[in-house]
Amino acid sequence: MPTVPVYNVKGSQVGEIALNDNIFAIKVNKPLLHEAVTMQLASQRLGTAAAKSRSFVRGGGRKPYRQKGTGQARHGSRRSPIWRGGGVVFGPTPRDYGYNLPKKARRQALKSALSAKVEAGEIIVVDLIQVAEPKTKEVIQILNNLKTENALIVTGIDDINLYKSARNIPGVTTMVSEGLNVYDILSHNHLVITKDAVGKVEEALA
Repeated sequence: MPTVPVYNVKGSQVGEIALNDNIFAIKVNKPLLHEAVTMQLASQRLGTAAAKSRSFVRGGGRKPYRQKGTGQARHGSRRSPIWRGGGVVFGPTPRDYGYNLPKKARRQALKSALSAKVEAGEIIVVDLIQVAEPKTKEVIQILNNLKTENALIVTGIDDINLYKSARNIPGVTTMVSEGLNVYDILSHNHLVITKDAVGKVEEALA
């Protein structure tokens, strides 16, 4: 059972916490992590690229000239793809790129991501993070005390003041424990998580 120190917002160690072996100390499955990140990135794709086929291009209602006798090739519409101003052949159409991994695979990937952070010593457990009012410099000071700049801050409850204070800091993201995901964990240098959030994560993934 891995044991990590617990800090306060001033950066001083105030205790230790034992983490669940089945969540924070499993063997890291790198291929599964790759699948989970790919799934999240695919789901974020807009898929709004579009081109007009001949059925969507304006005009082309009448035959440009008679079928026979002109010496030219047969044509039924000026909006054929081979005409200037015609439709696009096999052009992109709006689509959804998202897909889902099995629930067990997603849970295992999240456990692998958390275990990877513990293994690399990139998890920072804080007893409590509270911001009385939205002030960016307060969060910057907290991160400086914890000796990190690029961090994912995870709390047990939604804190609008913390969110507003951190949203303009480059490389810093805040979220509640219910929204924890593989991509955000791996895309930040450190995982800063409160004690109550650790409990909620262990309860959700147990």
